[in-house]
Amino acid sequence: MKRPFKDIAFVSVQFILLFIFLFRISAIDFAVPGLIRYAGLALAVAGVIIIALSIAKLHRSLSAFPTPTHTAVLIDTGVYRYMRHPIYTGILAMALGWGLYSECTLRLLVFGSLLILFYFKAGYEESLLSQKFSGYAAYRRRSGMFLPGL
Repeated sequence: MKRPFKDIAFVSVQFILLFIFLFRISAIDFAVPGLIRYAGLALAVAGVIIIALSIAKLHRSLSAFPTPTHTAVLIDTGVYRYMRHPIYTGILAMALGWGLYSECTLRLLVFGSLLILFYFKAGYEESLLSQKFSGYAAYRRRSGMFLPGL
């Protein structure tokens, strides 16, 4: 199956941003009070847990690409009961939390960029999921995109 250009573009930008996340520019770093740093660490750990739970739940439907796989099924249980894109939520929580904990401005900029990217990637993905699954519209009404109730 040939991948649509949008799939490749979204995933390429995502991986570039995650690669940039590994670095820091010390000259633009900032200081954060200890309580906020450790709250950031807790948020990062929570993000990793959300990612792990989400991946385990998706099983065969897992794909980095927004276009659903041929064998994909609509999953609306576990963390997916509350949010439609918990892997994105987990990555965002991890990025924000680790950015705060490491006092790294570049990582916080990557977090902001990922937030924008995931908003558009999720919108594109949801249009495809709506076409594939007749129950997606109802699922969308009862769950949040990235956070429960939002």
